Amino acid sequence: MSASRRTLLTAAALAVVLSAGAAPCVAAQETPSAGANPAVWPQAASPAALTDAATEARIDALMARMTLEEKVGQLIQADIGSITPADLAVYPIGSILAGGNSAPEGNERAPLADWVALSRAFRAAAADRPGAAIPLMFGIDAVHGHNNIVGATLFPHNIGLGAARDPDLIERIGAATAQEVAASGADWTFGPTLAVPRNDRWGRAYEGYGEHPEIVTLYAGPMTRGLQGVLVEGRPLAAEHIAGSAKHFLADGGTTDGIDQGDAVLSEADLIALHAQGYVPAIDGGVLTVMASFSSWNGVKITGNRSLLTDVLKDRMGFAGFVVGDWNAHGQIPGCSNESCPQAINAGLDMFMAPDSWRGLYANTLAQARAGEISAARLDDAVRRILRVKFKLGVFDRDRSLEDRPEVLGSASHRDLAREAVRKSLVLLKNEGVLPIRPGARVLVAGEAADSIGQASGGWTVSWQGADTTNADFPGGTSIWSGLKAAVEAAGGSATLSAGGDYEARPDVAIVVFGETPYAEFQGDVETLDYGPEEPLALLRRYKAAGIPTVSVFLSGRPLWTNPEINASDAFVAAWLPGTEGAGLADVLVAGPDGRSAHDFSGRLSFSWPREAGQDVLNVGDAEYTPQFAYGYGLDYAAPAHIGRLSEEPGVTARRANVDAYFSDGRIQAPWSLMLRDGGGDSRVGTVLAATSPRGAVAVRPTDGAAQESAMALTFTGAGQVLITGPAVDLSRQSNGDMVLGLLIRLDAPLADPVEVGFGGRWLDITVPLAAAGNGQWIPVRIPLSCFPSADLNAIETPFALRTAGSLRVSLADIGLTTRTAEARCPSAR
Repeated sequence: MSASRRTLLTAAALAVVLSAGAAPCVAAQETPSAGANPAVWPQAASPAALTDAATEARIDALMARMTLEEKVGQLIQADIGSITPADLAVYPIGSILAGGNSAPEGNERAPLADWVALSRAFRAAAADRPGAAIPLMFGIDAVHGHNNIVGATLFPHNIGLGAARDPDLIERIGAATAQEVAASGADWTFGPTLAVPRNDRWGRAYEGYGEHPEIVTLYAGPMTRGLQGVLVEGRPLAAEHIAGSAKHFLADGGTTDGIDQGDAVLSEADLIALHAQGYVPAIDGGVLTVMASFSSWNGVKITGNRSLLTDVLKDRMGFAGFVVGDWNAHGQIPGCSNESCPQAINAGLDMFMAPDSWRGLYANTLAQARAGEISAARLDDAVRRILRVKFKLGVFDRDRSLEDRPEVLGSASHRDLAREAVRKSLVLLKNEGVLPIRPGARVLVAGEAADSIGQASGGWTVSWQGADTTNADFPGGTSIWSGLKAAVEAAGGSATLSAGGDYEARPDVAIVVFGETPYAEFQGDVETLDYGPEEPLALLRRYKAAGIPTVSVFLSGRPLWTNPEINASDAFVAAWLPGTEGAGLADVLVAGPDGRSAHDFSGRLSFSWPREAGQDVLNVGDAEYTPQFAYGYGLDYAAPAHIGRLSEEPGVTARRANVDAYFSDGRIQAPWSLMLRDGGGDSRVGTVLAATSPRGAVAVRPTDGAAQESAMALTFTGAGQVLITGPAVDLSRQSNGDMVLGLLIRLDAPLADPVEVGFGGRWLDITVPLAAAGNGQWIPVRIPLSCFPSADLNAIETPFALRTAGSLRVSLADIGLTTRTAEARCPSAR
């Protein structure tokens, strides 16, 4: 039975759900079940080329001589930030990964040669192991190109590719990504992402192709083929291909309130119709691995849901590869910890992603296999699946002829492809005749984002959150400004860049580039869809008052309420997160010398654009569907249209719930407050520091940091504490997501007594690094949340504290949660 026929058979019973104009069905049940009925799920099948008889015979022979320790080792994946090649002499680990903030020697700007050397060192260490000496798989998050390495080609994020509606483009992008990953020595990417985001508050919305399953169903097969090629019986993947991983199974985009790692509360029919459809073509296309989601379905964590991982995915949907977990996701299953979780293996997980917990997890899993908590049959099935993929990937004798070839990374053909993708992803929301920019025009390009390749690339760019890049991180890339300048000048005009928007000579047209700054999960979750910054709107209104025609180029990882900005613009382009090839915008926005643009707008919305800021759940087919711009909307030059003035009432007043920013710009950030504690009791300072703040054994006053009075100066004359307190918040996701407690600290007088930092009632001694820095020097302190022993991360009321037993003078600035960097480490615990 063909893949399309299988999909249609399932869709027949759910046609009203899958049609783009109909509302999803909602099961009439008060307490939805988290147990799946496999009989109602679509059927699929991994290609026979994955399970051919010759390969299975090789697996039989290999498993016959594997020890129990070697079998258990295959189930463990460790991050390069916490494992070394030397560790493989003791631990028979089956896989390594480079997480979003991991790199060779902790250097996120490491060159290609360092990545290759790291890969080869691990491979050599694995080959030197006694016994079966099974090679490793090396996984990495190549989310929009090989985004981990400086100089790679970065494509538009998936939200933009969804607007392109071009499966051939997607397959070519997959192939280019595979080549650049292979050049760095890795052989497995955690993609394609098959999420269907249904709430745009989700910080990973941009990783989805669209709000409706039709696009992910269209793209899943081509992206799989692009990454892996077509599986051929008896032959491993070619040198230019790598293993893929369809993720995150299942309903990661369907959680309540768009909370990352949250709970998708919905009927089984909706789970199938909305979130399972992309897995059929991926499995039929031969995807080698599937990643289980952090999230839950009706209160049960997917990573521990046997009915979904085994009964549905492996049995009903015929998936013959292996299931890998997400970053310590197994630790969220009730009764589990990061170091112990037989429940996940028994549910159908085949490989733990245990970045920093791998040692303890290996020891405990081995003990559980010996004790029968994990049966021999289940262990052997997991090992067989992993070895099956390794044979097909070819790790035993892989052709690595692309490895260490710098000409592959960011090649001209790949950059041309990315530029094409940018052109096809752009969606024109408004155009009152100002586009295309006429030849010979004097053009002002404004906005901090115009010349920032990093902002145009978004999260998962060099680092996990992508927030710390400069244009130097993108050799060979082109900013939006650079692309516009070249195109305008080629058409006989002139272009001027002004980040702040000022000008000396009045321009014929202004292009303002603005939008969201980079983020990934956790930090990307928001409370409303209101685009908050005021500066771009003020600039747009200034130009409008001056009669200067204005084009807005809006960068975002989701549709946002921008009605005021649209009203203040003569043209408004949703550019999403286009990546490193900013010239793709100029290809469409700027006319050539003949007055015509070489390319028209062809992108169409894959996410509905909100009429109000509170429309975070706004999906085509909803019973109440009132978008500002509907799913599928998009203007072009061939068929222009006028839109009237839009309402500027946002419809909401709530702002983002602040769980991660505690002290910045000289203020304690709401809803947090500052408390001073000594033997005489507590004194609450509130949010604003003043020179008259309460005294006792502890006193606080404002002081200068990076800016005037942007820091707090603390004076201890005896034992005391400084605490930032507030309502209890759940930070368990942040701990699993490799977040750290960060601050800047300056010693203002010689140390006399030990100094400790607290989080959630647990304390760590920072005396040694503080003393080493010396007086008057600001130093960053970065402590992974996992370092604080036994802190109840589900209800944190005190996310930061500082204490000493004697005299101390220090200054603090920029206290909050941030992403892990190379200097993040655990000081001694108390």
